[in-house]
Amino acid sequence: MQTLFLTIMLSLIVTLRAQDPLSFAWEEQNITGVWYVKAMVGNENVPLEKRVKKVSPLTVTALEGGDLEASFTFLKKDQCHEKRTVMERVGEPGKYSTDGGQKHIYFQELPVKDHYIIFCEGWYNGENFRMGKLLGRSLDVNAEALEEFRKFAQRKGFPQENIFFPAQTASGPGPGPVAGLKGAQDLVQPPKQLQY
Repeated sequence: MQTLFLTIMLSLIVTLRAQDPLSFAWEEQNITGVWYVKAMVGNENVPLEKRVKKVSPLTVTALEGGDLEASFTFLKKDQCHEKRTVMERVGEPGKYSTDGGQKHIYFQELPVKDHYIIFCEGWYNGENFRMGKLLGRSLDVNAEALEEFRKFAQRKGFPQENIFFPAQTASGPGPGPVAGLKGAQDLVQPPKQLQY
């Protein structure tokens, strides 16, 4: 009876993992290092004037116990500020939480080399939010990675018009934008325009 129970439970786990697009062999991945935010999408149709226009590279560091720390800089009132967030590992591989469990973060490696998607969901200022970010090790635009991100956004129910491409800035009080992802907007087409 115990063998039958274990077989059924393992089959159920394998089936559930196969259905979950955010499940993967986490132990084989290396998310640490410097990443560039190439595209973003959110659940709110944020007006253009309120969208993030510039982002700095994101640095992910491994901490003891499997936790991660993410750090980046941002400009506020013409001053550069550094933000550090500790992401605590929770039971599932690739799943982390911050802010006392108020936010959950999932890392998904893409089939495109050196590209990941970070998916965040939780509560901010009393409201539910969801956000996805396409990360890459370099500033180069990769059409295949952008297409994977578009598909991810569609699976998660994000409107395609909510995908945007922030300019990259140097971390800290540098000379300004490092590079933009010009032409990236043209690579992500609404679903009805794609040929399958």
